[in-house]
Parts: sequence; C-alpha cells; structure tokens
Amino acid sequence: MTVAKTVWRQLEAGDYGLMRRVHRWLAPRPVQMLMIAATRLGDGWLWWVMGMALLLFGGTQKYLAIAAGSTAAGLGILIFCALKHASRRKRPFEIVPHCWAAIAPPDQYSFPSGHTITAFAVALAIGPFYSHAMLLVLLLTAILIATSRIILGMHFLSDVLAGSIIGITLGRMSYHFFFFHVR
Repeated sequence: MTVAKTVWRQLEAGDYGLMRRVHRWLAPRPVQMLMIAATRLGDGWLWWVMGMALLLFGGTQKYLAIAAGSTAAGLGILIFCALKHASRRKRPFEIVPHCWAAIAPPDQYSFPSGHTITAFAVALAIGPFYSHAMLLVLLLTAILIATSRIILGMHFLSDVLAGSIIGITLGRMSYHFFFFHVR
C-alpha cells in the first residue's frame, strides 16, 4: 500500500468518525437556524449583494476590490468544479443520514467544499482593501459558512479544510495581484 493510500484511509477514518457524531447531534433550535442561515449565505447571493454594496459605497478602491473578489471566486468555482468531477466523493448525508438537516446540495459531490472555497477567496481578496474590522467580519462569515457545511452533513471536515486552503490561497493571490500589479 502506498503512503498516499494510507494517509487517505486515515483521513477518511477521521472524517467518518466526526460525521457519525455530527449526524447524531440534535443541535438546539437556534444552532440549527444559524447553520441553515450560514449555509444559505454561502449559496452565492451574499457575494452578489456585497458586490453591489461595494459599487455603491466601496470608495476609491471599489473596482480593484470587486475585480479581486470576482477573480478569486471565479477561479475557485473552476477549481472546485474540476476537483468535484475528478473525486466524485459522496456527501456525508448520503452515507449516514443526518438526524435533523435535510437541505438539498447545489451539486452532487463532496470534495472540496465550494461554499468554503468561495467564502475564503472572497474574504481574503476583498477584505484587505478595507478596514481590519471588515476583514474580520468577512473571515468570521467564511468560518461560519465552512462550519455550517460540516454541521449540516454537506461536507466532511477534509472537504472544508481543503476548501479553506484553496480559498485562502486564491484570495491572497488575487488581492496581491490587484493591489500591487494593477493599481
């Protein structure tokens, strides 16, 4: 057995253990509502609303910020579509039913989390153009969206961790490109 297969099996074992615990957890109603709201924030409409708000109130750097966020999100979508098609990993709720969540996923496969990629990519592409407070709010939103994907049975922890790494990388690269090269 190769090292990669051994590592993948250990990763899956951890993913499956967490999945079983999460899917049995009957979260309090406020937590359920928060997780559903967070996942809906990441469905894409939040990023469109944020783009419109930046156009109206984004100040002198609004076009650079919008370009950076759009580029990071667009590249993220291309990457997660390609990886999902290649991996064809089942979603957690398809393996073990969830005890309270019944949300239809936007696509068929689990790896990586597109919601997480987009949330971190946008946060780290747009946030640094503005105040530390805005960056913090965007990062907390990204973390909440990522967490909701696990709690709702849409993704395994490794899907969300991979999505976070990809999103952070794309966001930082896009910000640096537009801030230092286009400006």
